[in-house]
This record gives sequence, structure tokens and C-alpha cells, in this order.
Amino acid sequence: MRLPKLQPGDGVRVIAPSHSLAIISKEVRELAKERLESLELAVSFGKHLEECDEFLTSPVASRIEDLHDAYRDSSVKAVMAVIGGYAANQLLPHIDWDIIRSNPKPLIGYSDTTALQVAMYTKTGLVSYSGPAFSTFGQAKYFEYTFESFRKSLMEDGPFQLEPATEWTDDLWFLDQDNRNPIPNQGWGASGSGSAMGTILGANLSTFRLLQGTEYFPSLKDSILFLEDDDLVSYSVFDRELESLIQTPGFEGVRGMVIGRFQKKSEIDKEKILRLISSKQALSGMPVIVNVDFGHTSPMCTYPIGGMATISVGETPEIMIH
Repeated sequence: MRLPKLQPGDGVRVIAPSHSLAIISKEVRELAKERLESLELAVSFGKHLEECDEFLTSPVASRIEDLHDAYRDSSVKAVMAVIGGYAANQLLPHIDWDIIRSNPKPLIGYSDTTALQVAMYTKTGLVSYSGPAFSTFGQAKYFEYTFESFRKSLMEDGPFQLEPATEWTDDLWFLDQDNRNPIPNQGWGASGSGSAMGTILGANLSTFRLLQGTEYFPSLKDSILFLEDDDLVSYSVFDRELESLIQTPGFEGVRGMVIGRFQKKSEIDKEKILRLISSKQALSGMPVIVNVDFGHTSPMCTYPIGGMATISVGETPEIMIH
């Protein structure tokens, strides 16, 4: 179920399927709302966003109520997560999938939100968007690439080509909006040969793997995997997680792979990830593009989970979102 693009005046409901809005500062909230409203979107908020427990989230019942309310409300055309976290997969057994199926609208966010986005696609065929969360819109500087990719993906018809950003950041911008030091982008790297077209699946690898062996894990047939991870991952851990995915039944249906840029703490750069890819016999010859602008660094592109992508590995790697 791929839906019409957002139009001026459409409602966007902010919910907290993982961490609470309570951890987001007033200044970040205000700027995030202002930025979304600059796109002529009507921003509203779930009832339970301020609830916050020892896990920085709220009870399952509160989060489910806000989720169901957002999908039942006919004025809401898209749903957006406050931020990531660790608890979105707790909601899966409690979701009324008929509500989602009968009131389809995309869920926007990244990181832990991957669990809900992929499960929604698996259970209903609904296309969602991996991209900035509500809190991400509170970045005062170096936000242009993220903003334009969001607008193009969510509000413009037709295919578009992803392009590398000229610079990137990996910092605690929400603690200090002024003292930020962009890093020149190394550009994309590539492995394998040829081109591939397929359904976009994945996003945050650690979260995607939580669905393995459950009814929420999708078929990998004719897919292009978009994968990234946060600063808790190391080179050896990402190797182990990727190997687990490769050993998943149906992995032979994967046609290509796109890997997002890693955070500095992981110590995984473009050359390291290309070495890792080349060490995997199952990936031999498969077109793979790495160091792409999505994940837990800024800026980040927006792309449809359940949508289509064409990737090409040649003199210059190319990614086209359909």
C-alpha cells in the first residue's frame, strides 16, 4: 500500500513508540514543530507523549493507545516517531492490524522505529519512510540535506536519485547547537558489479534482526537491503549481525545492499566496511553501496521501506528511489 504524497494542510501526528517526548528539550521541540509547519503540515501530538519511566518510555498500553488513535484519526495523513530508543518491538503483539490496514498512512522515523515499519509492511503491505524523527527536525544547523530529502521523498511524486552530502556530523547537537564541526564526506564506496532493482527492506540492523523468527519478519525475495547501526556497534559486532542476516532463510532473494554511514565511535569507515563485504562469500558479485547518508549521523536521507530502489555499481555508484 503505497499512499499519495503529503499535501499542504495534511496532518502529521507525533507519537512516542520508543523514548518519550519528555527527554526532548523545549527548544528542540519548538524548532522541530516550526520546521514541519514550514512545509504547511498540521502537527499534532499523542496524549501520552510526556509519560516517562525508568526506561525513558511509557507503558505499552499508553503507546498503543496513541498509535491506534493516530491511525483512526482521518485528519492525520502521516505518523512520526519522537525519536528512537529500545522498546518499539514491545508493541507488536498488541497492535490491531485491521486498524492499520483500514486507515493506511506512513510511519516516519529511524533506528528503533524500524521494528514497527518493517512489521507494518509484513502484516499489511504498508509503505513507511525511514528518515528523520520529530526530534531530528530540531537541529538548528546543517539540516538542509535532511530537510530537502524528507520533502522530496514525502511530498513530491516521481522517482528521485540519492546524492552524497558534501559534509556530515556526528555530535551531541541537542546539547550544543552552536559548536559543531562538520566533517568532509568521503563519498560512497561500492563492491560487486552491475545493477539491481528490488523492494527496500531493513534500516537499523540491530532492530531489524529482532524480528527474525517472528511473524513480523518479511520475505527477502527480490529485496534491496538498506542497513545501518548506531554507536553501540563495533566492527566485529556488525560482522556478526550481518552474518546472522546472511544465514537467514530466504537471504538468497536479496538482490543488493546499501549500507549507511557509521558513527565515529564504532571505528568503522568506508574501507573497513568494504573489506567486510568482500569477505562474505554470500555477497560475492552482489552490488553493494556503502557510506550512504542515513543512519545515526547527520545529515540523513529519507527512503520508503517497502518502496522500490535501483542501485548500480559502476564508475560512479548510483541509487534511484522509485
